[in-house]
Amino acid sequence: MSDDLPDSLIPYDEIVQEALRAVVGRVLGEVQQSGGLPGAHHFYITFKTQAPGVDIPKHLIERFPDEMTIVLQNKYWDLKVSDRHFEVSLTFNQIAAHLYIPFSAITAFVDPAVNFALQFQVAADELPEPHDAAENDAPAVTSEDGSNVVTVDFGKKK
Repeated sequence: MSDDLPDSLIPYDEIVQEALRAVVGRVLGEVQQSGGLPGAHHFYITFKTQAPGVDIPKHLIERFPDEMTIVLQNKYWDLKVSDRHFEVSLTFNQIAAHLYIPFSAITAFVDPAVNFALQFQVAADELPEPHDAAENDAPAVTSEDGSNVVTVDFGKKK
């Protein structure tokens, strides 16, 4: 009997990633519907700046050529959510910017108010390089043990 598992003909990893990104869409959609974030909730959303469909100002792409993290808390407006993307306006160093981000570009979603996080897998050849914070009026993040981080890795045995 072999320890090697056969390759799946069903793309479970892609299906799970898509479902988890839909969680982000639903949460943002509820925030859009209610007109603001409830209680102390606030979101850190990390995304690939060069992913297909991402539309952000050139100066942000130059500063964050691979990946950036934005914060939705106090100073954001024009949040619009569809089933495939969201768009929002934020300020970066006192300069307003409109961002259009497909859910497929998101690599992480965190709500530190309730210690909830989702991380989306990134192919080994696409691992992000360290980057500066986006500086869009974000509070400091502290990580605590026991967080509710959901990671999914369907690595194939060879």
